[in-house]
Amino acid sequence: MLQMTREEFEELVSEALDRIPPELTRVMDNVAVFVEDEPPADDPELLGLYEGTPLTERGEWYAGVLPDRISVYMGPTLRHCGSPEEVVHEVSVTVVHEVAHHFGIEDARLHELGWG
Repeated sequence: MLQMTREEFEELVSEALDRIPPELTRVMDNVAVFVEDEPPADDPELLGLYEGTPLTERGEWYAGVLPDRISVYMGPTLRHCGSPEEVVHEVSVTVVHEVAHHFGIEDARLHELGWG
């Protein structure tokens, strides 16, 4: 397994977020991104997870709720990748994938677009 400090991994996540076009980040709303060591035990190979209410499903009722949560999992990402360059790529794909869920884009469409 590749070795990387948590700080290095967090920086990759931050850089991936910085590459999202500003016209998209401006409309992201009430969402927080976290780096976690490991995913839930029932899905040990999960690289990322979006939890919340996508922008496309929010209505007038949406107020005073906790932020949506995007988690990027360090352990399975490092186990999945064979080189530091692969980690950079996989983190970028994972961040885009989970942000897309925030915008209401489903897995099937993400796979069609090559972000699955």
